[in-house]
Amino acid sequence: MIKVWITDDHQLVLEGLRILLDGEQEIQVVQCFRSAPHLISALKEGFPDVVLLDINMPDMNGIEACKIIKKEYPDLKIIALSMISESNLIKLMLKNGADGYLHKNAGKDEIIEAIMDVQQGKKYLSQEISDIIIGQEHKDDHKISNSPFPKLSRREEQILEMIIDEKTTQEISEQLFISFGTVETHRRNIMIKLGVKNTAGMVRTALEYKLIPNNK
Repeated sequence: MIKVWITDDHQLVLEGLRILLDGEQEIQVVQCFRSAPHLISALKEGFPDVVLLDINMPDMNGIEACKIIKKEYPDLKIIALSMISESNLIKLMLKNGADGYLHKNAGKDEIIEAIMDVQQGKKYLSQEISDIIIGQEHKDDHKISNSPFPKLSRREEQILEMIIDEKTTQEISEQLFISFGTVETHRRNIMIKLGVKNTAGMVRTALEYKLIPNNK
């Protein structure tokens, strides 16, 4: 029986994955956590065979958590979960020790296949994720970038520029006609892409690497 722990800050995702895997003869979802710090703390008392780890979490993102966990427990298998299919982000997660990478729209069969593969010591990337990495490598052959970070979307650039201009989340929400929660999601995605923990680090990195066209 493969023992699985799931970490995601959304309760619906946790419950959905638990229900999805419930009844599988070779897989047992043992514990679920709402944050990476809770997961890391629980690992001190015992650990599973496989962890499904969300990348985009508020207290500590999955990239940082993966690096910490793999340093302490190198044999523990980790599969990244994300709504983001950004080539450089995938590579960074794999570089930090992840054994697999799943998009959150993955179906039951794909999730089970990923768990079985990493448990057997294999790396798992879906065809979709593999195509994204290969496609980006082809683009990189024809383009040289001075930025070490994944490319920000136009919306992320807009929001980052407004954060640099000291706009509050509410002000950004009103000016761009998007919800407060959507702004916060973009903020968190930007921090993940830039590898920073807070707004100060985000602004400092953006200015240092001239990530906003209007500030170049």
